[in-house]
Amino acid sequence: MKSKFLIGLSLLVFCIVFSASNLYAQNVKALVGGRLIDGFGGHPIHNSVIIIENDKIVKVGHQGNTSIPKNAEVISTEGMDVMPGLWDMHVHLMINGHSDYAHWDTAYIDQFEDVVMPSSAHQLLLAGVTSARDLGGPLEASLAVRDKINRGEIPGPTMYMSGPFIQHKPYPGTEKFRWGVNGAGDARAKVRKLANAGVDCIKMIDQDQMTMEEVYAVVDEAHKYNLTVVAHSHRPEEIRRGLKAGADCFEHTGLSSAPEYPADVMEMIKERTAQMNKGPLFWTPTVEVLYNYSYMRDNPEMLDTDCWHLGLPQNIIDDIKQSIRNPGQLPYFQLTPSREPTLERKVKQLLDAGVVLLIGTDSGVPMKFHCQSTWNELDVWVNEFDIDPMYAIKSATYWPAKAMGVEKEYGTISEGKYADIIAIKGDVLRYISLLQDVDMVIKHGKRIK
Repeated sequence: MKSKFLIGLSLLVFCIVFSASNLYAQNVKALVGGRLIDGFGGHPIHNSVIIIENDKIVKVGHQGNTSIPKNAEVISTEGMDVMPGLWDMHVHLMINGHSDYAHWDTAYIDQFEDVVMPSSAHQLLLAGVTSARDLGGPLEASLAVRDKINRGEIPGPTMYMSGPFIQHKPYPGTEKFRWGVNGAGDARAKVRKLANAGVDCIKMIDQDQMTMEEVYAVVDEAHKYNLTVVAHSHRPEEIRRGLKAGADCFEHTGLSSAPEYPADVMEMIKERTAQMNKGPLFWTPTVEVLYNYSYMRDNPEMLDTDCWHLGLPQNIIDDIKQSIRNPGQLPYFQLTPSREPTLERKVKQLLDAGVVLLIGTDSGVPMKFHCQSTWNELDVWVNEFDIDPMYAIKSATYWPAKAMGVEKEYGTISEGKYADIIAIKGDVLRYISLLQDVDMVIKHGKRIK
């Protein structure tokens, strides 16, 4: 009996060890042969080799100096550009292209957490966006969706959530995702509530309508909790106040059709970027939504793609379609043709002043879908504004991770970081629009697409 017991025990131990080794083998991947654009901005590595164990990158090199583990799943990336997963630093998961916010917020707010936001997140991931910053949404729903993604319960990018906007007074009917402040004490209390709930950053808008004491209070309290403050820059006074208070990142290029930023604003920006001890001044211009409007209006076939249907029930799809059936008549965009010529000038002003630009899209606003927006932003930067493609890619990989304080774990393809990787057939440095059809998406070592 004892002999049989020992034999059985030995077999059990062998099976456990064998199963464990098989599991280990399945969790080792080798991406072999592609041209690696690692996110740091240097020359690409040809014939690259990337070794992934579980969810991390353990080795990066090329075929001449990097051995491939015998137990690795070898994935050929021959003829492909391999790069870090993209970041989109300005998305709105709670909306998806509908043109009537008042209707959307009333009709679907109870479905944000379980339907709309998971749908938006999944679409971003399949488009090669493996990390994203959501700027403005109901607190509980925002954190619930983020945490479900992190636990692997639903697919999506690693999300960084601001929760509700902080502003002087919420617009009627938006109180669930816009919080007004009444005095410096209330501003601090609202920021503390968000921080204690677990948000990843603070979103402040319309700060030109707040008192300067309230603006200072928002930024100071956020920084006590090591939270970055993202501020709107629609109007010059918003920028002035945000800079005075020490906001970390600005969004958009302005609501007006003024041809450039005022001289005093530019001097303030240059003064801030010269203070390198404070780190970079980040700016997310979100230009594509404006720059491409006229083209979308005149070529509405671009809206017929069904990539944005993913995860949405038919009644919501039909409602979105109905709301954008006349693109040229949408009130949201009536001033846009006048603003379009100003965009390149303002972006160049920011670049010349030493600002670090980040890729972000305002994805989810009317006619802007999460499956399309990010590559379109990169395309406008490179092909319309003549921004170096390597700078643009770094603005969608390395710099966003730096801005969010997670550069030790994300943003580049380098040893020790999470294996968030995309691969595209062709030369993205010459044809950035190839990013509209990402061939492979790996997030945390798991092949998603």
